[in-house]
Amino acid sequence: MRVYSSHKELLKSIKHKLSVGLVPTMGSLHEGHLSLIEKAYSENDEVIVSIYVNPTQFNDKEDLKKYPRNIKEDLKKLNRFENVIVYTPENNDLYQKNESSKQYDFGSFTNLMEGKHRPGHFDGVATIIEKLFKIFNPDNAYFGEKDFQQLLLIKTLTEQLDINTNVVGCDTIREPDGLAMSSRNKLMSDKERKSAKEIIKLLLWAKEVYSKFDFVQIRDEIKNRSKLIDSFKLEYFEIMNLEEFSSISKKNNEIRAFIACRIGNIRLIDNIKL
Repeated sequence: MRVYSSHKELLKSIKHKLSVGLVPTMGSLHEGHLSLIEKAYSENDEVIVSIYVNPTQFNDKEDLKKYPRNIKEDLKKLNRFENVIVYTPENNDLYQKNESSKQYDFGSFTNLMEGKHRPGHFDGVATIIEKLFKIFNPDNAYFGEKDFQQLLLIKTLTEQLDINTNVVGCDTIREPDGLAMSSRNKLMSDKERKSAKEIIKLLLWAKEVYSKFDFVQIRDEIKNRSKLIDSFKLEYFEIMNLEEFSSISKKNNEIRAFIACRIGNIRLIDNIKL
């Protein structure tokens, strides 16, 4: 394992004739992240894993402050990968002093769901991903489908800026009870964690009845069911035909159900294909 805090030093270590896979993370690694790295290794000669909690994508300073960080544990988990290259920068290796996120125009889908509830979030995500792509010029980059709206945004970013990186979406990895793996899961109490397993049950119910009821009926029932779950506050539930708000999705006419909620003080998101 090679660990660098400077991207300039890291670049010196890469043999440029080899293919490079990039797995951007914010650390607090779990099996979901590790599955992305395994896929990257199966498709590339070199794999870079970045561990960086990007401040510009947090519209809530308290959320940024409490985001879980444990670089020592992360490096232990990465020991299973031979020759992995780990990038653990400080802010000044990626941002100039007082630099803020760029402003992008990705169309209407950035004003929905996460874009609506987290103003400025997608500009921050796009800013850091553009930086990483331009620094490392990876052949492939790997992202989980749990953040599906973000995945579409990153694919749109590469298309708009003509970045020659293949963006690979990977299946959501789940706990045995169906909860999507997330770095935030460990912040929940046992009681809250018990409530969190109801998220996938709501989504699976929506999938079951999707062909029988219209969206308004399904959404109203999701709201009613969520009120019966302890410490559960629904932020949004949406069913989206993705071709309606992303040109990237026009090829497959994909329809997904999306959910965001707060369980206690912890915000969680999930989605499934319908």
